Amino acid sequence: MSKTYYRPIVCNMALATEGAFRLADGWAFFDKVEVINRNEKSKIISAKNIPYEILKKLTGKRSNLLNLSFSLPHVMGILNVTPDSFSDGGLFADPDIALNEVNKMINCGVSILDIGGESTRPGAKTLKASEEIERIMPVIKKIKTLNSSIPISIDTRKAEVWRILKETGANMLNDISGMSYDKRMPGLVKQSNTPLCVMHSRGTPENMKNHAHYKNILLDVYDYLEDIVNNCIKVGIPKKNIIIDPGIGFAKTLEHNLTILRGLSIFHGLGCPILIGASRKKFIGTIGLEQNPVKLSSGSVIVALEAINQGVQILRVHDVFETMQALRLWKSLRAGEE
Repeated sequence: MSKTYYRPIVCNMALATEGAFRLADGWAFFDKVEVINRNEKSKIISAKNIPYEILKKLTGKRSNLLNLSFSLPHVMGILNVTPDSFSDGGLFADPDIALNEVNKMINCGVSILDIGGESTRPGAKTLKASEEIERIMPVIKKIKTLNSSIPISIDTRKAEVWRILKETGANMLNDISGMSYDKRMPGLVKQSNTPLCVMHSRGTPENMKNHAHYKNILLDVYDYLEDIVNNCIKVGIPKKNIIIDPGIGFAKTLEHNLTILRGLSIFHGLGCPILIGASRKKFIGTIGLEQNPVKLSSGSVIVALEAINQGVQILRVHDVFETMQALRLWKSLRAGEE
């Protein structure tokens, strides 16, 4: 018997019918669900008719992490302390300049900082763990001088980097390999008992373009993330600590990215908070007719708002000010609905 998938068809409160369900106990609602099987035509049914266990996963409250409630969306600000990232390489390599950028993001209202010391753009080569640590550690130490409670996420695939920087003050791991790159990582994450984000990708940044082949991109990514979540639980990592990321732009074509963004609500079926990192990705420039990544804030914000409308809890972005401005307007416009 083939596996069945359930994608909530999201509507806002003003359009929801009586008996609509709240998605992930958040701000989005759904009263219908698309039922999908790989070898059959999908069908739309009333949400009240789906299996109870599925409905429970779709509607259940996501556990608070880093003292953040996911009843409202959050913005994660990107800080790349790299010389070669695709849109901001070299801008924040100096710890004092990086600290100034952190101050700006905190003042804008960002909920989490995500610091990366290794570029993961397509074609990027792997960096030694020691070099990655040398780039990130001074920035973490500078941030700690602010006496700020802002949570710090580390964007790394390497267990040694995570171990050292966790001891330095990092609060969360963001592993683009889904902990598949370094086999020591699951044990360290279990030991640290900290939140982690696991992402879908294939291959490495150096060769991922060669792996953008799928039978069904939406369902293949779902299955991959489901396997990671289950494997985490098997090794003793609590599900309440896990955030999932479908990996926009990683081993995916433009059409793959659009298909995932259109179907984002399906990933709520995994019962974890969802993070989307589409900021300044190449497909936005291709569609928006702008090749300079720094000029893609408008397109990035549009994608971010679409993700929010589908109940995504965390937006990982470069353009913090523009995204926070849009999010405040979004919240104000919705205020009369509930």
